[in-house]
Amino acid sequence: MQSMKTAFVGLGVMGFPMAGHLREKGGHDVSVYNRTQDKARRWADRFGGTACTTPAAAAAEADIVFMCVGNDDDVRSVVYGDDGIFAGLRPGALLVDHTTASAQLARELDDAAKAAGKRFLDAPVSGGQAGAENGALTVMVGGDEADFAQAKPVIDSYARMVGLMGPAGAGQLTKMMNQICIAGLVEGLSEAIHFGEKAGLDIVKVVDVISKGAAGSWQMENRHKTMAEGRYDFGFAVEWMRKDLSICLAEARRNGATLPVTALVDQFYADVEAMGGKRWDTSSLLARLKR
Repeated sequence: MQSMKTAFVGLGVMGFPMAGHLREKGGHDVSVYNRTQDKARRWADRFGGTACTTPAAAAAEADIVFMCVGNDDDVRSVVYGDDGIFAGLRPGALLVDHTTASAQLARELDDAAKAAGKRFLDAPVSGGQAGAENGALTVMVGGDEADFAQAKPVIDSYARMVGLMGPAGAGQLTKMMNQICIAGLVEGLSEAIHFGEKAGLDIVKVVDVISKGAAGSWQMENRHKTMAEGRYDFGFAVEWMRKDLSICLAEARRNGATLPVTALVDQFYADVEAMGGKRWDTSSLLARLKR
């Protein structure tokens, strides 16, 4: 694939390696911006791209700008205003938002981009820090087919699966479904391990058997040992999951969906936060049961 001029805004635990893959695996020209300027300079020193002092400067010459920040307010803070991405993004260029945010925001940005003669895709990711570092993320995209066709070969630099889910907002709605599934799975796995321990079973032996049947899941395969050992410092943090579940529950109130299990698990994660576990990974639901 031909090298493109790209930019990446937001160099957190996800964005830093994702932008690195754009440079090293994709061979693209990459300009970066991060609120903490030192991190942008460190990225540029490591990967050979250009560190910029504003989102607008990073976006100025890019064909595609990628963004991965914290929440809806963070997105608006780097997109709008005199120093924002839209101020620097040239007509016809494409903004791809990897932030897990609301579908309402995705539609807002799509409308704003089109009104200014620019283009937009919402493209939240799944796979966590390990997926970002290994270039093995799943990317769920909402937007126009032609824009997706341009962006996909570039996104492939850090993804193992990239799919167009529908119009603007569909990527975010798909990510909500993903998080709803994970919340229920982790609670079920936590209860099963808790039950097995109370019953005196060898958890590793049990999971070696049941993981090969209908109960099997990624969470079971990858987290049962660390959960049984009481280690919760792997991957996606509880406070981030609560942010995502709040988005799911707000969208459900808008569209009329009923999410009783999701609402309950969100409250269980609130209990984990109260235990001091806001930075523990999501498998720490087990810790709540073992209090």
